[in-house]
Amino acid sequence: MVLRSFVIPASELSERFSRSSGPGGQGVNTADSRVELSYDVGTSPAVPEHLRPLLLRRLENRLVNGVLTVAASEHRAQLQNRVAARKRLVMLLSSAVKVTATRRPTKPTRGSQERRIAEKKRRAQTKQGRKGGGAWD
Repeated sequence: MVLRSFVIPASELSERFSRSSGPGGQGVNTADSRVELSYDVGTSPAVPEHLRPLLLRRLENRLVNGVLTVAASEHRAQLQNRVAARKRLVMLLSSAVKVTATRRPTKPTRGSQERRIAEKKRRAQTKQGRKGGGAWD
């Protein structure tokens, strides 16, 4: 579940398995533990229509023809890699649909301007006091 209104059915996920280059001991060359999970964001009926353009725009660097692919090979067992790939997919999709607040720039307040000028004057006086009068001049 990405959002309450956005749940991905398992039938829309496509999984591919291959040999992993990671840990596995003697079984590393025989077990297909690496998982590639693919999800078609562009044509999936599960994606709400108001979110589809947002997802396509924010994930455009990761999509190939509208399909998002995630790979997991950090575990020795295929089942653990399947779970890791699904978690990663949900994390990517949920972070892509998260609304980010944009900051509108404002003018500095009068008080902040006055504080800045007062601090500049104090600093200038400090430096002025360091001029001349020393035995090494």
